[in-house]
Amino acid sequence: MNTTVHLVALCGSLRKNSFNGFLLQNALKLLPEGVTMEIVSIADLPHYNQDEDTPAKPERPQQVVAFRNKLAAADGFLIASPEYNYSIPGALKNAIDWASRGKDSPLLQKPVALIGATTSLWGTVRMQLAFQPVFLTLSMKPALKPEVLVADAAKRFDDRGNLTDDMARDLLRQKIEALHQLVLQSRQS
Repeated sequence: MNTTVHLVALCGSLRKNSFNGFLLQNALKLLPEGVTMEIVSIADLPHYNQDEDTPAKPERPQQVVAFRNKLAAADGFLIASPEYNYSIPGALKNAIDWASRGKDSPLLQKPVALIGATTSLWGTVRMQLAFQPVFLTLSMKPALKPEVLVADAAKRFDDRGNLTDDMARDLLRQKIEALHQLVLQSRQS
């Protein structure tokens, strides 16, 4: 059995120095042996338009095709996102909309882990809850525990983006390992 695992990571924030981008950079340093991860940008995806995504027009926009191809090559996904208005940021939801459409969706039945960092005290809990129906709709396999909810993020990272909170870093490591194990288990089923 192949034990190499390739993850694709998505950042729900488009901000240059996003705490969630920092969280993914820290995740790269915590990958278990045999796991690779590529952070794929969602910044250049056009707004979802079903007129551009129908059987009558079989060619999706070039950026969308490239994005979906990268997702298709993944064994699982790590999504780091802030919480906007108690929910999923628009840019991230847009990316999920482009990736979720059609019987050839690269998200269908794949393992996924959700993490988040925010300057608020709630630590993205509502955004993570808002994602549950999306995962259910796509028959995705979420790694629910441990929860990685980095609250008050400005105090949890140094000026270079390193996660300085030992508990948060340990939870992040555990979450990545849980996703890794979920990918390996899904290969057996």
